[in-house]
Amino acid sequence: MRYNKIRKMDIADGPGVRVSIFMQGCMFNCKKCFNPETHDFNGGKEFNEDTIDRVLELCGNENIRGLSILGGEPMHPKNIEGTTKLAKAFKEKFPNKDLWTWTGFSFDKDLKDKEVLKYIDVLVDGQYVDELRNPTLKYSGSTNQRVINVQESLKENKVILK
Repeated sequence: MRYNKIRKMDIADGPGVRVSIFMQGCMFNCKKCFNPETHDFNGGKEFNEDTIDRVLELCGNENIRGLSILGGEPMHPKNIEGTTKLAKAFKEKFPNKDLWTWTGFSFDKDLKDKEVLKYIDVLVDGQYVDELRNPTLKYSGSTNQRVINVQESLKENKVILK
């Protein structure tokens, strides 16, 4: 598994000041994707234990509200194991900070039984659709995407929007 970049202080991808990691590799190739450099599964840098340690170190800053995991596609079968390890390590070390993740996969169709959901607070799901683009949306790019409260959705066994 590979990742594209880590942002130490990001204010665009979730509420507050955050650490963001962009996973490498995506097969959706959405028209006018904001991050096409993350599509090639062979690009970027190797994701390993040192990467996780670096992200956790950055998240230890008291000004950091949480972690955002984006892509590329963090939930792709080639990436989900590493995404899960990072998400679990983050929530174990920082239970009071929030974890946001973006995916082109559907929460209720594709991800419902995945372990990674145990650690995610908010999931923005659905592929970006340029024809449904809406620049007024706060955390998504197109109107088909949903901002989901994952833990409430798991408790209620239905999608609860944030």
